[in-house]
Amino acid sequence: MALDTVLVAVGPGDEARTDPVVTAVSDAAGPAGATVVLGHVFSRDRFADAGDRLGFGDDAEPDAVAARQTTVQAFRDRLTEAGLDVRIRGRVGEVGEEVVGLAETIDADLVFVGGRKRRPSGKAVFGSTAQAILLGAPCPVTFVRGG
Repeated sequence: MALDTVLVAVGPGDEARTDPVVTAVSDAAGPAGATVVLGHVFSRDRFADAGDRLGFGDDAEPDAVAARQTTVQAFRDRLTEAGLDVRIRGRVGEVGEEVVGLAETIDADLVFVGGRKRRPSGKAVFGSTAQAILLGAPCPVTFVRGG
């Protein structure tokens, strides 16, 4: 499968998963020369709060606000250091739906989603957001588990 565009879903809790996600994305996208799109989805309230806190006010654009998020910046910096072409896209809404919609919009060839280690009783089922992405994405999805 040729990779032209890889989407990496980045949430506020993903900073602890930076290393394993960056490694997995670099291994897949680097040799292919694929463009990496970091997608960050805000709830409506989080978007309004972040826009105000960052001084955007009512003119806030999701892409610009996403680019100012600490976790997104950490991913961008590490992937850029690895020699990858990185873009940032922000969305507002329900995370699973918006990540799937973004994957469709950018014609992603592969989506990366980070997740956390679950208790033994929860290992049979991914979190609801990851599950929505796994089941709804228009392309293959790689789930990268962090510590």
